[in-house]
Amino acid sequence: MSKNNIIRPYGDTSGDGKMQLSFSLPVPPDAFGKEAARLLLERIGFDNIEITCLRDLREGYTHFIAYAVTSASVDTSKIKVKVVETPVMDMEATDAYISEHIGRKLTVVGACIESDAHTVGIDAIMNMKGYNHRFGLERYQMFNAINMGAQVPSEDLLARARKEKADAILVSQVVTQKNIHIKNLTRLIELAEAERLRDKMLFICGGPRISHELAIELGYDAGFGTGSYSTDVASFIAITLAARAVKA
Repeated sequence: MSKNNIIRPYGDTSGDGKMQLSFSLPVPPDAFGKEAARLLLERIGFDNIEITCLRDLREGYTHFIAYAVTSASVDTSKIKVKVVETPVMDMEATDAYISEHIGRKLTVVGACIESDAHTVGIDAIMNMKGYNHRFGLERYQMFNAINMGAQVPSEDLLARARKEKADAILVSQVVTQKNIHIKNLTRLIELAEAERLRDKMLFICGGPRISHELAIELGYDAGFGTGSYSTDVASFIAITLAARAVKA
């Protein structure tokens, strides 16, 4: 095991173990509350604890910002993580790939399902203007992109996908309180299986708390989290569907 593989948090000096922490407690915003926050971090195992900021959240709750030092480290040589491994192509290359290897437009239906009203993620992937210099699927020549927007019941999303004979479904989940995103995503897959749609199209999910590993665990074909763009999603859809067409 190489020492270069062992990493710790960085504050002032590389590997000094200093961390910034943010959390809330059901305590008043005073000296008593600060001491409660300090003791909590001490019992977790932190040293050199400084409570630098506290904000009254009302109703007996306080938000704290703290700095502390940890002795814990991570051996990066032992890290294993599931990621989407398909190459990422730009818009023109993806269009050309679909034209050559599939020979028709691909239909993608996307939505923020159930009570989630935050469309920033699905819009970044699907809307024509896209995000961060990457056009959305509506701009691609070889995609028929249908964005159903927010607060779409899972039943309606599946019905539209069936009607359009979709090649892929994109689901965005931004709201994560009490793991509601997992409940919603799980229910969608269960409905798709019950309606015998799961194997007829790709199911892809995305959001700030979504990872590829979580998506696979929930029964999806891929998951795209923070830092993902339309190019990532479009490339995955194109390459995966082309590979399936060859196997068929």
